[in-house]
Amino acid sequence: MVKDNIDTDQIIPAQYLNLVPTIPEEYEQLGSYALCGLPESLYPERYVKEGEIDSRYPIIVGGRNFGCGSSREHAPIALGSSGCKVVLAEGFARIFFRNCVATGELYPCECLDRLCDKLQTGQIVTVDLDAGTIIIQDTGKVFGFKPLGDVRAVVDAGGLFNYARKAGMISR
Repeated sequence: MVKDNIDTDQIIPAQYLNLVPTIPEEYEQLGSYALCGLPESLYPERYVKEGEIDSRYPIIVGGRNFGCGSSREHAPIALGSSGCKVVLAEGFARIFFRNCVATGELYPCECLDRLCDKLQTGQIVTVDLDAGTIIIQDTGKVFGFKPLGDVRAVVDAGGLFNYARKAGMISR
């Protein structure tokens, strides 16, 4: 659970940008550093525990302007490598949203409500991408997010290049 203006330096600090996501060992390493740039004073629990490569949280809930800052593709790749599947946020920086889609790492779901003020870290939620709903398991409350539209097919395919190959737009 994070709040507003989480930038790409907080998602994956610059010192880890020398890791090459196309090299499997380095892709895994990227995930171990996901969100390690968050200030400890505000976020004392790390998203990925020290010495581990995966987070126990497959969903990140954020506020406004999630993914702002530089245009690094490493940000959604690091989150995807850590085991994140969905980011639920009140709003996304445009370049981060596009990088989520282009890489096929994450479903960027723009929430209709400010969930970062309604949920606590560790609460179990179910995200239904088809229905556009988020169900909080312990309360049964249901919230919505904007339809993914054409974005869904691209992320489902694993990113732009995979989508284009499957659609016959480019050769294998």
